[in-house]
Amino acid sequence: MKRTLIALLASSTLFQTTPSLADTLNGKNLYAQRCAVCHGPDIKGTGPLAKRSNPPTPDLTTPAFKKRLNEYPGVIVSSVILRPNGDLIPKTLRENGVKIAPHAWSVNDFRDLHEYMTGVISKAR
Repeated sequence: MKRTLIALLASSTLFQTTPSLADTLNGKNLYAQRCAVCHGPDIKGTGPLAKRSNPPTPDLTTPAFKKRLNEYPGVIVSSVILRPNGDLIPKTLRENGVKIAPHAWSVNDFRDLHEYMTGVISKAR
C-alpha cells in the first residue's frame, strides 16, 4: 500500500510541476526537433508533413483538444510513449524521407515537453 501511494504521488508530480521545475528551453527544443515537423511551430497541425499523414495532423489548440487535455493531463506524454496511432508517425516520416534521430526520453524530458506544449496550447485562441 505504501509503495503504491509513493508511486502514485511520484507519477502525479510529472504533470503537476510548477514552471520553475520545468526546463522550458528543453521542452521547446524537444518540440522543435521531434514534433514541429508535423504539428508546426504553433501546434496547430501546420508543419511541413501535417497534410502528408493519413489522417492529417490535428490542431492541438482547438477547444476540443483543450478540453481533453484538461480532463486527461497526461494526453501529450501518453501520445509520445504509447503512440496510439501505431505506425503512423514512423510511416509518415519514412514516406517523406525525414529522419529524426532516436531519443532516450527521460522523465524530465516528458515533463518539459508537457509544460512547453501546455503553455503554447493555453495561450492559443
